[in-house]
Parts: sequence; structure tokens; C-alpha cells
Amino acid sequence: MSRPVGPYTPSVRAGRWVVCSGQIGLEEGVLVAGGVVAQARRALENVGGLLAQKGLSWADVVKTTVYLAAIDDYAVFNEVYADVLGEHRPARSVVAVAGLPLGALVEVEAWAYTAG
Repeated sequence: MSRPVGPYTPSVRAGRWVVCSGQIGLEEGVLVAGGVVAQARRALENVGGLLAQKGLSWADVVKTTVYLAAIDDYAVFNEVYADVLGEHRPARSVVAVAGLPLGALVEVEAWAYTAG
């Protein structure tokens, strides 16, 4: 898990909610090679790691927000997202943006809810 690239906390528990800050495709502080597919997979793995640190998994996620540097990557991102999340389908928003930290191609944030 890479350190944050700004002054924020990667994940915060608020009662039964866990909010994961946006994650990009960093591994050991460097964007992974391989374009949007590799960065998307790594960003999702990074979110999964934050969830695991709080004792949660993707099954607990109720909402994600995805930021893409290019909306043309929407279909490719969907393939990676479906592969990582399996049959789980939280609510989701996808937004095309002018730029992301460190020149990333994708960023993913998540909201998870736990019954306990």
C-alpha cells in the first residue's frame, strides 16, 4: 500500500461507514505501467487493501465514484471493474476529469457499510 500523495487519510471509519479516499494505480509510490487496464486494476486493489485494513471487503461497498482521465476508457474500465468486483454491483458514478494526481488515468473511491 502506497502512502497518500496529499494531506488526507486513505480511509476513515464513521460509525458503520468506512469511506475510502480516491486511489490511483500506485504501487510502491509509482504509477504502474500498462495503461488504463493496469492502473484500474491496481487502483481497485488499493481500495480493496484499505477495506481489508478495516475488516471489510468489496461485498461491503455500497457506492463507488470513478474518475477517468479519458471517457473513452469507460468500456475498458468496466471490464476490469466487473472482473475485480465479480457479481457485486454497488451504486456507481463515473466522471471524466481534466487530470488526476501524478498523471494517473483512473482514480476510484468507495463507501462501505458494515452492520457491526
